[in-house]
Amino acid sequence: MSAAAPKSADQPSLEPSCRNTSAHALTIVRDGVITGEGPTTKGRVHFSRSLDADDTAWCTRILTATAVNDQPVSRAEAEALFEINEAGTERTDGGRFDDLLAKAVAHYAASASGLKVPPRSVALSADTDIENWAPSYASKVNSEMLEWIAGQMRGKRQNNRRLMALVATFLGATALPLAGQLPNVFDIGM
Repeated sequence: MSAAAPKSADQPSLEPSCRNTSAHALTIVRDGVITGEGPTTKGRVHFSRSLDADDTAWCTRILTATAVNDQPVSRAEAEALFEINEAGTERTDGGRFDDLLAKAVAHYAASASGLKVPPRSVALSADTDIENWAPSYASKVNSEMLEWIAGQMRGKRQNNRRLMALVATFLGATALPLAGQLPNVFDIGM
């Protein structure tokens, strides 16, 4: 992703200029996870359907690029992350992608609910606990966001425990009536 590297016509840039190009760059990471080939896997052994620390690092660099750092995570970016989550059936990143996904979804849900969110470099950092910025939002996340998150999680092979805990917190704080409308999305013992 260095600026000095020449771009060929068949290799798109993974340095986002806006949230749309960030979402597109994330789909390139997804394709690399699925096939084990492509610009995000060059120079290393990468098995198809595996998600490793380098894949997670690509996602982090894309999501925290200067051009998008001060903007909230978009729905398209969050959806691309859900697709990466589903594509990576083998995980060797020590849980970092699960943490990134949960934080990015919380960032999107909070901002789409009209709440102020910290810059991505802070909110999505491995060094920042999600509890440092998300709990105060829990009582204010709108139910449409919760329904969208639940819909993204429903029927997926990859269960993200971090995200499930986050949604359980949101549900407990804001939408117990909604819980009855979302049976079997996740097992939180309600």
